[in-house]
Order: sequence, then structure tokens, then C-alpha cells
Amino acid sequence: MRWGASRNCDGDSGLAFSRAACDIRGMTETDDVLAANLEFYRAFTTCDFPAMNALWSRASPVLCIHPGWPALIGRDAVMRSWRNILANPEPAHVMCHDDQVTLYGTFAVVICEEELAGGHLVATNIFVKESAGWRMIHHQASPLVGRPHDARPQRRH
Repeated sequence: MRWGASRNCDGDSGLAFSRAACDIRGMTETDDVLAANLEFYRAFTTCDFPAMNALWSRASPVLCIHPGWPALIGRDAVMRSWRNILANPEPAHVMCHDDQVTLYGTFAVVICEEELAGGHLVATNIFVKESAGWRMIHHQASPLVGRPHDARPQRRH
């Protein structure tokens, strides 16, 4: 996979995943889901609302539960929340790790950890396969407590 330059919220150059620049020959469904998940975190970290908006499904119902928020139901409510979050002058720097995919036909669930300056969250991201690729239909993140940072399980490849 290739990484390309983009702009983050501060106008600084940063690294961003470019799905179009990826050589898709030989990619598995799991790879495609992981690429969509990575694009979600790239859009989040770089405050790229157009990319975030493009990633969420328009064909299926969507849901989102931000930490400490009530459940958001429907695309309008979910995208309004992301527009507000990404407009924050102090952008969150989120790192996703330990991502694991489970495929259920045209649905995929990604469980991962999010590392932020203020701590760790555990997240569930659910995708549906549409004609344009894997699109997000659900995101939920909750604080991860009771485990020190250095006790984090390491993924083996």
C-alpha cells in the first residue's frame, strides 16, 4: 500500500492513506475492510470531513456512539456529529492498533484499540459491502480501563 501527502486540520502536511493509490491485485476482503478502517482513522486524525462523509454508507442505516454520548441514529445525526468533532480547533490525534476483522458475508466487524493523548479506547467499527466498496454503518468507542499500556496484547503476524 502507498501513503500520500495530505493536509491536516492545522494545514501541515501529513501522511494519509490513498485507497486509489493501492495496488488492489491480490488484496483480500479482509485487506479491503482494514483499508476502509484505516481510512476512517486517517479522516478522523486529519479532520477530513469530505473523506469521513464518503466513508459512511448512504444506502444502509447508520449508527454511532461516541464515548459518553447518547446513541446517534441516522445518517444526518451521525454526520452532523462528525462535522462538529472534525471542526474542533484542537484535533484529536488517534492511533488505531490491534485491529481484528471478522467477516459475515457482506458485513464486517472490526474490533480495535484507539490510542489518544488522554488514554485508550476500545472500538467497534461495522462495515457493509456496497457497490463502491466497504462503507461504515456503525462506530462505537468506549474507555478501556483496568489494563496498563504495557500490558496491551501484541498482534502476531
